[in-house]
Amino acid sequence: QVQLVESGGGLVQAGGSLRLSCAASGRTFSIYAMGWFRQAPGKEREFVAAGSWRGSNTDYKDSVKGRFTISLDNAKNTVYLQMNSLKPEDTAVYYCAARRAFLSRIRDEYDYWGQGTQVTVSS
Repeated sequence: QVQLVESGGGLVQAGGSLRLSCAASGRTFSIYAMGWFRQAPGKEREFVAAGSWRGSNTDYKDSVKGRFTISLDNAKNTVYLQMNSLKPEDTAVYYCAARRAFLSRIRDEYDYWGQGTQVTVSS
């Protein structure tokens, strides 16, 4: 089993920045890719970004490209999501996820999930 714990959410004004963290523990050697997803009220959980523990592959939702950056620290077993130029439409609960295979944008292909952290962007 793998446990994921997110932190770093909060309230920020439009144009501001936040950095989310996700600490992984347990059988982390079995994990290849990490992803960030988000879910706004009344909407489906959607892909935001993904990265790999092995190599430099990353993938982003089009609307966050150039504003969000995913990074992975192997020594700390922690994945980060740096979010800049935040917009009110970025408001959601953000979830960290882990997968025992290559990067994916598909929610159901991830094996482990964190509890989520709220990000609220005011206009």
